Amino acid sequence: MQLQTIEDAAQALAEGRTTAATLAEEALARIAAPDGEGARAFVAVQAEAARAAAGAMDALRRAGRAPSRFAGIPISIKDLFDQAGVPTRAGSVALRDAPPATATAPAIARLERAGFVVLGRTNMVEFAFSGTGLNPHYGTPRSPHGRGTGHLPGGSSSGAAVAVADGMGFGAIGSDTGGSCRVPAALCAITGYKPTARRVPTKGAFPLSTTLDSIGPLAPSVACCAVLDAVMAGEETPEAPAPFSLDGLRLGLPSATYLFDGLSQPVITAFDLALRRLERAGARIIDVALPEVAEIPAANATGGFAAAEAWAIHKDLVGRARDAYDPLILARIERGASMTAADLIALMAERARIIAAVAPRTAPFDAIIAPTCALTPPAIEAVSAVEDFNRINLLLLRNTAVANFLDRCSISIPCHAPEEAPVGLMLIGEHMGDARLFAVARAVEAAVQGE
Repeated sequence: MQLQTIEDAAQALAEGRTTAATLAEEALARIAAPDGEGARAFVAVQAEAARAAAGAMDALRRAGRAPSRFAGIPISIKDLFDQAGVPTRAGSVALRDAPPATATAPAIARLERAGFVVLGRTNMVEFAFSGTGLNPHYGTPRSPHGRGTGHLPGGSSSGAAVAVADGMGFGAIGSDTGGSCRVPAALCAITGYKPTARRVPTKGAFPLSTTLDSIGPLAPSVACCAVLDAVMAGEETPEAPAPFSLDGLRLGLPSATYLFDGLSQPVITAFDLALRRLERAGARIIDVALPEVAEIPAANATGGFAAAEAWAIHKDLVGRARDAYDPLILARIERGASMTAADLIALMAERARIIAAVAPRTAPFDAIIAPTCALTPPAIEAVSAVEDFNRINLLLLRNTAVANFLDRCSISIPCHAPEEAPVGLMLIGEHMGDARLFAVARAVEAAVQGE
């Protein structure tokens, strides 16, 4: 389906061609459609609250007091964000008895203050610890690709990506610790953004790794993501930066790294076509050596930040409710139990060293470019065996996790032909270079999508 953007909705609202109530009802109807993915994409639909908020935004707009030009636009939020009065279960049944949150997460509160209407809470991988999108407790939402067969949506923000792809709102808010916004965006043919981690507050979001967690949007376009990101980052005048000119844009291609190992043929075909389109538009694709990237797997060999920090977060809950965990996720969490303080200190030192070594190598470029994922959406049945789950999960997250480790901003943009399986093109910017990356990404988006 042709997705409307946040700008489309804002213009229609401003010109009186639609209302917030209408937009909310249209989205709620798609969520409730019996032949759709709404029942799997959402773990809680907050229909009455959404209708009330939409009605309030319409009243404020009529009175000339709309809090922003985006007031009344419906979005969804991942099940790991606190909402005052609502339990935060993070895709798990181990927290089925969690008390209601006492306050709304700051990132979500900022969106609500701007007038965005929250439709409900989207499904996710349990405790955000996988890139596949599987959830045995609430069901696995299916990627738009090959829906009759059932293909993985990517994770961990699985429901968020499917909700956007199916028009259940104009954007969704997820989290990204190793690729959890960008992987599902790539597998569901939409755009997903991971900001520089410290730009958007993570308070009130159930953590996976306090070192690596970032809060980011999934949406139909780069400009949509830029607006949602700007609101969550607390910018005074949230808007999408104008696109850069592609003429002379310098994009670093780290083709001699593992980011290009084992790519499926559809990924190779789509990515190569995207590179040719960018070069025809004037961009310079330049090979860049990033030997330190090859050292990241060794730095993470004892388990990485996610395992160590997840174990610290979960060890008491595992002791009380071990049998309620998805065994695949439990195994990943318990890997952190064997990590020592010395392991973690060594990992912190290695990360700092690698970040410092990579910075001067990437500084001459406007962005680093690579495929988002090595694979197009695998069939859900392809991960039924533990060894296949582990292999595919690692492949899906392999490329995206680099930006988290390097503490960079990064975005995934669809680059496949409309009739082909979804493929994402990933751009990585500099630390705190978010505004620049959005400007680069808008130019790249127009070129690779033939606009």
